[in-house]
Amino acid sequence: MKSNVPFLSLPGSDGSGTRFFYKLHGPFGLSFSGFGRPLCFGLIFLLGLFSFCGGFAQSKKVGVRTGAGSAIGSGSGSGSAAGSGLVEVTSVEGITEYRLVSNGLRVLLFPDDSKPTATVNMTYLVGSRNENYGETGMAHLLEHLMFKGSPKHPHVPAEFSTYGANWNGSTFLDRTNYFETFPSNEKSIAWALDLEAERMVHSFIAKSDLNSEMTVVRNEFESGENSPTNILSERMQSTAFLWHNYGNSTIGARSDIEQVPINRLQGFYRNYYQPDNAVLTVAGKFDIAQVKKLIALDFGKIPKPSRVLQETYTTEPTQDGERSVVLRRTGDVQAVGALYHIPNGFHPDYEAVNILNDILLDEPSGRLYKNLVEKKLASNVFGYSLATKEPGFMVYLATVLKEKSLDSAKAVFLSTLEDFIKTPPTTEEVERMKTKELKNIEIQLNSSDQIGIALSEFISQGDWRLLFWSRDEIKKVTKEDVLRVAGQYLKPSNRTLGEFYPTAKPERSEIPTPPVLADVLKDFKGGKRVVSGETFDPSPSNIMARTQISKVGGVKMALLPKKTRGGAVNMNFTIYFGNPATTSGKGTIGNLMVSMLDKGTANRTRQQIQDAFDKLKAQVQIFGNAASITVHVETIHEKLSGVLDILAEIVKAPSFPADELEKLKNQNLAGLEQGRSEPQAIAVRLLRSKINPYPAESYRHIGTLDEDIAAIKSVQVSDIQTYYKNNVGGSKINLSVVGEFSADSIKNQISTLFSNWNSPVAYERVPDPLYKVSATNDKILTPDKANAMYFAGSTFPLKDTEPDYAALKIASYIFGEAQLSNRLANRIRQKEGISYGVGAFLNSSDIDPKSTFLEYAIYAPQNLEKLEIAFREETQKALADGFTQAELDEAKKGFLNGLIVELSTDNQLAGTLAGNLYIDRTMDFTQKLEEQVKALSLEQVNAAFRKYISLDNISVVKAGDFDKKVAPAPPAK
Repeated sequence: MKSNVPFLSLPGSDGSGTRFFYKLHGPFGLSFSGFGRPLCFGLIFLLGLFSFCGGFAQSKKVGVRTGAGSAIGSGSGSGSAAGSGLVEVTSVEGITEYRLVSNGLRVLLFPDDSKPTATVNMTYLVGSRNENYGETGMAHLLEHLMFKGSPKHPHVPAEFSTYGANWNGSTFLDRTNYFETFPSNEKSIAWALDLEAERMVHSFIAKSDLNSEMTVVRNEFESGENSPTNILSERMQSTAFLWHNYGNSTIGARSDIEQVPINRLQGFYRNYYQPDNAVLTVAGKFDIAQVKKLIALDFGKIPKPSRVLQETYTTEPTQDGERSVVLRRTGDVQAVGALYHIPNGFHPDYEAVNILNDILLDEPSGRLYKNLVEKKLASNVFGYSLATKEPGFMVYLATVLKEKSLDSAKAVFLSTLEDFIKTPPTTEEVERMKTKELKNIEIQLNSSDQIGIALSEFISQGDWRLLFWSRDEIKKVTKEDVLRVAGQYLKPSNRTLGEFYPTAKPERSEIPTPPVLADVLKDFKGGKRVVSGETFDPSPSNIMARTQISKVGGVKMALLPKKTRGGAVNMNFTIYFGNPATTSGKGTIGNLMVSMLDKGTANRTRQQIQDAFDKLKAQVQIFGNAASITVHVETIHEKLSGVLDILAEIVKAPSFPADELEKLKNQNLAGLEQGRSEPQAIAVRLLRSKINPYPAESYRHIGTLDEDIAAIKSVQVSDIQTYYKNNVGGSKINLSVVGEFSADSIKNQISTLFSNWNSPVAYERVPDPLYKVSATNDKILTPDKANAMYFAGSTFPLKDTEPDYAALKIASYIFGEAQLSNRLANRIRQKEGISYGVGAFLNSSDIDPKSTFLEYAIYAPQNLEKLEIAFREETQKALADGFTQAELDEAKKGFLNGLIVELSTDNQLAGTLAGNLYIDRTMDFTQKLEEQVKALSLEQVNAAFRKYISLDNISVVKAGDFDKKVAPAPPAK
């Protein structure tokens, strides 16, 4: 199985718990919504808001520790489970709430047998809002230490790896949560529940762990300092809130991170990590009676604490005039932003604010987008609104190229926001955004594992049922509601911007007091429960038996019909085109052509395409390069046919509008310019060009930043039209569909749509050659950047079909791939606290005899020497001494369990089936890989690592502000 880790994806950059209807309208035309994990963009822009723990692992002895002594907690574990049964409280749409009588723990059970996985999510009602003076960042720092173990579970990340779990923790304004998703069985569920009960009151929270983890968290803090837009957002937030803790970023102040006393952190833990301040969620496939019994046994013995939690009572006063903040630091793109106070998440106004936010930010229909991006005053607009327990805020930002006027953009930016009421929203605008919101909700409700995690955001507001209540409130929003809240909250006197204007007669925006939640929900019943799917066996043999392989014209199909929750269906559709001659020198044109496909057709505008997909409840992604176009679709069974019709129109009759090309080029140029001084962008570009020096005529060529900018600027509509006409057709298409659908209907529709669509030229794959290059070591200065990047890599001849592949893959897993339970992480992050994100991975081709081995780390520039020594010593140790049998045994378990989770996820399975079609491979390959991994000996794994990995062949690129003098951190108290 090939590694599917993207080149720029770093463990620790993704987290969980995004609000169910929370939306971040991102730069570069992206809009992230629902409760999926934020992209790597979240590591940069959202670090000031969200703080995500990337995982932890360290070898420890069970028992007494220096500094903190033995494990701490208010419960000795001697309490009896007798009499601590679960009492049912309420049930809505398949989710049932219980309360543990003995100690007040709230429990949510959400059974779903359609997936062979289970998710356990523990939510604690403590976030940065609960921190006192000197404690900023404490909730997040404690989240990190919760992965350092307890007497019964001393090696938490290693256990996650053994059980093949997807896991993480996250901290936000009103809550902290920890979750794990794993292949469901009685043993795994018992383990997960025992783990969460144990670390609730018996985590070590030791001084020795604080000493090493503090530097990791500080490294995470520094990574957010690299982004001017992130800091601008953080400064507006802190300026907007004079007294309330929503003005503090969750990551905290650097001084608090560095100097927090261990006894104060332990007191914070004892106070908040208790059953009466927690909600346990179990979602997925499990036996209800057995899980209730285990919960009563594991959590019932934890005594109810004697302390009484103090409710927060600070109320932010009404803002009485414009506030401003000016940021001056290194950067390549200008930015302007505005923040406005709004009510809390379950106030009657909130969902109208939510729709207002959509109308302003949506692309391409959003008013900010039309007034700024389409008129070329700004490159991107983005923003977000937060549903919080207490009155919160919404933020809007725009980025502007250096050569353009920030004042001109700012004037239009503010008039679009604060003159909204002069152009009231239309029924079409409001209904379009409601349709989009409800589509996203319906699709996400089909994933019990994601719901299990997303519930944390509603729990943090006061009640999990707000998940469904908010959905129903969206349906009630009218254009009059949107106009009213725009007039109420989009006022200059309620704004925080980059300037200050005295006002003789200031207006006020009174933020309403939150209503009584019991009154809000007293008559709420919820909607119809989503129909669950079948119990599906994700074994390669069953997948192979259930998959229908067929061909219609030039379309080869892998169809796997099955009953799914809510009738969900995932589809992968890839068109292959061109040959070495026709793609030569056309990389930029081909990339832009793919991005332009959904910007208009002969019959539909870009907006009409987007509206059609929203009405069809479809999430559609189109991506590719100069030789292929891939479309991924997630929808429901009765809408699949309509989605296919529109996709056929998009790929067969694109119109390539000139105005859309100009906007796309500007967005790409802004993205490139923004990376001009960023350590990560610089380092990764240089390393890629070093280990893969594709010639200039190759569409895979990796040019310099200036070369790429010049290439984009030179592209005209006629170039794209000609390239499409000369290359794209339907003679070679691969289609995979997984979910609830009719195979016969798909075959008939595909025949109708594509049987007569022929390619202008015969397709011939452009080989991806292996280049013999000399190892290099480059060091690049990036002034005024708090964080530095380290990338290293090598290539060598190896396909995933060769005998050495399984052995080298497991060796890579032990060395750097297992999520922060690997050789590199144990040394560099856990032991020495040098890096927030560190690891390595192997990516092997299934066609060309070529593999790539990559290493990475994010770190403070002053730690470069320590980092390089650690990488070198750990590599030398692995080559000289080899890995151990215990490491091999754990790696096998983790890798194989992870494979089960991958094959249980329909969108990933659709991708695997599509890839198999291209190389005429079946799931028999995966079955054999499992068998090969199980049979691996320690000698085979060590031999493979020594055969392919050498310090002499690895090229290294380091980027950071290495000349900056950094004062040593003050001693911890």
